[in-house]
Amino acid sequence: MTGVPASAAGGSPGAHGVPGSAATSGAAPGSGSRDSGAHGNGAHGNGSHDGERPVRGGKIAAAAVNQASLWNVANLLTMLRLVLVPGFVALMLAGGGYDPAWRSLAWAAFAIAMITDLFDGHLARTYNLVTDFGKIADPIADKAIMGAALICLSGLGDLPWWVTIVILARELGITLMRFVVIRYGVIPASRGGKLKTLTQGVAVGMYVLALTGWLATLRFWVMAAAVVLTVVTGLDYVRQAIVLRRQGIAERAAALEETEA
Repeated sequence: MTGVPASAAGGSPGAHGVPGSAATSGAAPGSGSRDSGAHGNGAHGNGSHDGERPVRGGKIAAAAVNQASLWNVANLLTMLRLVLVPGFVALMLAGGGYDPAWRSLAWAAFAIAMITDLFDGHLARTYNLVTDFGKIADPIADKAIMGAALICLSGLGDLPWWVTIVILARELGITLMRFVVIRYGVIPASRGGKLKTLTQGVAVGMYVLALTGWLATLRFWVMAAAVVLTVVTGLDYVRQAIVLRRQGIAERAAALEETEA
């Protein structure tokens, strides 16, 4: 940085030694230019502007990165799931809702949505691709595809409405509860919650397909396991939320007492 102003001004290296060292040592550029008079205002003044440009450029570059991060691979997978929701519904209801061919295509769309759900969160955390959009859109996409499948199945008479109501009430209720207690901390996803999600996906996927015989019987028991896991893990999250809230209130009260003391 100091070499460029010195050669541009045409002065001797010694004349620029002090201002250059002051700039590199962190001294204020304004003080260096005033000490060196008119010559300092020419050469070293340019150096001070050169020193400011990377800061502005850094801010602009950071803003550009933040804007571009919206289109990272994790968010694109989330967007794909959102787009698949209306497509899945259309395929599910095509041909009156009971055509095996259309149901197979609907299953393919549902399977793609479930598979992308497994990868987008992992990619976002592993490669630091977490964005505000992803935080909001990811759970919406998850609930949308699962809710659409359950409602379609119950509407077609393939799945009892009480099963759909239990699962959706649990999912929406836990999501709202997370937002309520987020001021005290974050409730992490448990192994039981992950197993619940996997079991739900398998069970709903089996119901989307037009299965008969022993496979139809098997999907009944898989769905039963999914309902049990849904209720049990939901109650566990409620317990965690209560404990987290109590701890948060106690910590705030202790901090308030320390400040007053």
